[in-house]
Formats: sequence, structure tokens, C-alpha cells
Amino acid sequence: MEFTALQIAELLNGTVEGDGNVVVSGLSKIEEGKTGTLSFLANTLYTPLVYGTDASVIILNNNLVLDKPVKSTCTLIRVEDAYGSFAKLLEIYYQINQDKKGIEQPSFISATAKYGTDCYIGAFAYIGENVRIGNNVKIYPHCYIGDNTIIGDGSILYSGVKVYYDCVIGNHCTIHASSVVGSDGFGFAPNSENNYKKVPQIGNVIIEDHVEIGSNTSIDRATMGSTIIRKGAKLDNLVQIAHNVEIGENAILAGGAFVAGSSKIGKNVMIGGQAGVVGHVKIADGVKIAGQSGVGSTIEKEGLVVQGSPAFAIGDYQRSYVLFRSLQKLNDRIRSLEAEIKKIAQL
Repeated sequence: MEFTALQIAELLNGTVEGDGNVVVSGLSKIEEGKTGTLSFLANTLYTPLVYGTDASVIILNNNLVLDKPVKSTCTLIRVEDAYGSFAKLLEIYYQINQDKKGIEQPSFISATAKYGTDCYIGAFAYIGENVRIGNNVKIYPHCYIGDNTIIGDGSILYSGVKVYYDCVIGNHCTIHASSVVGSDGFGFAPNSENNYKKVPQIGNVIIEDHVEIGSNTSIDRATMGSTIIRKGAKLDNLVQIAHNVEIGENAILAGGAFVAGSSKIGKNVMIGGQAGVVGHVKIADGVKIAGQSGVGSTIEKEGLVVQGSPAFAIGDYQRSYVLFRSLQKLNDRIRSLEAEIKKIAQL
């Protein structure tokens, strides 16, 4: 789609400097600006790039003073917050590109399934028995939606997402490609024959509103009850959530993080990449767990920052790590002192 600088300025409550009728049809970084694209400048370190860019429109802050004129082919839009304004445009651009509707063929929708208005169901998608899909939901090709699943309004499931039976996905959730919701929890019981008997996993997964889940993430169904991802939580790619886990509101889990069975993660917790939490523990609200850390016990203090494996308070960890890196030198000093002591003892 094409927009003029004037139309964009009106949308952002901005002021045009230059040709208000110039047309743009795409977005670009300022250092890669091309004719017909729109860019922005929020960090003053990049100000020199404004003078040479070929972008047709640049959004910048009202209080930014330029030392010299930009190219005659470049139009400026002055706004209060360039970064926020550009983010708003990105959101609009994203929504336009994702505005798919209709049912593609071949796809399978059970006769007992129901879906709302303005939905998109891509080719080769499978919608099982008694599924309930809200309005403006987008289910991309090769998705599988198991029996009795509920998907709320405005949610998006990208290609290859698999949602097992009886699961619940809230409103305005996004699940990226190839993620799995509701696969069996890892439950096996040893028996007298010295092998393992599978424990049936009869619970489900509940994902509340405004949750985003990255690609290739797996969320296991509960043995009984529910594995729960609370409102506003964000899970990165390759995250593993085990059975009966509860992830609190607005928690953040970076790529490769995992949480073992029945652990409870509080609100606003941040878990770094490749960090792990053992089963049956509780993490208090606002705790931050550094990347590659291993949490082996309950953390009761809210807002605590931990690091290491086993993880402990980050200040203590960093001081300990300084000593750890000096262990060889300390060992050499100890040996040297021992040798001196032996010499003195022999006198």
C-alpha cells in the first residue's frame, strides 16, 4: 500500500517539512534508505546518516536540530517521539500485511466446529471436533487444532502450530511456527520389570490473553488440572514448559529456557536464555534469572536477581566468580607460602 507524507503526518500528529505529497510504499533503516521508503531517526548518534540517505520520508523528533539541509528528495516529519511513532507505523504495517480472511482449500473443518467472523484458515489446516474459534482468528497452513479446543478473538497461529485436544487459548495471542501446545507431560513410573510405565496425562493447557509464544516452543499438558500461561507472558523460541507449570502474568522467558514440572513462576519474572528451573519450586514476583543459570530451589524474595548454577544472588555470584578466576594464582601463592613455612620450621 502507498501513503503520502501528509497522510502519515496526520496519523502521527506530526508536522511535514518538505514535499507532503511524496509517496512511500515500504519501510527501511536509515542507513539502507531507498527511494519510496520511510525511515526514522531517534538516536542522535545516527544524525549524520540523515544527510545522505535516499529514503523519501524520515520521522524525527521535534527538538532535533540539523546542521545542514537533507537531500531535496527527502521529506521530514517532525513528531514528539520518533521511536514511538515509528513503532506505531510498524504495528499498522504489520496488521495490513497480516489481514488475511477466508477459508483456503484443501483444509478440514469438522462439522461440529464453529468459528467467528473475519477468520482465516489456511490450506491443509485441520480443525477437530467441537472446536470453538473466535472472531478475526488467523490459523495458517498446516496447523492442527485438536478436539474441544477453544481459541479466543484475534489470536494468530502461524504455520505448523499443533494444539492438542481440550486446550484453551485466550484472546489476542500469537503462537509462532511449529510450536506445540498440549503435548503429553513427561510422566513415567518405574515398575517391577525395571522399565517405565507411562502415566496418562489427562489435563490441558490454558493460555490467557495477550500471550506470545515463539517458534518451536513446547508447552506440555498437565497430568491433571492445567498447565497455565498467565496473561501477557512472552515466551521466546525453543522454550520448554513442563506439565502443571504456571507462568505468571507478564513473565518473560528468553530462548532455550526451560521450567520443569509443577513449578510456579511469579508475575513479571524474567528468565534468561538457556536458564533452567527445577520442578516443584516457586519463583517470587519480579525475580530475574540470568542466562544459563540453574535454579534448584524456591526463591522467596521478590525482585531478587540471581546467576550461576546453582543460582544465587548476582552480587555474591560476581564476587565469587572473581575469586574463581584467580584460583590458580591463589593456589600458587599458597604453595609458595607453604614452602616458606617449611623453610622457617627447619631453622
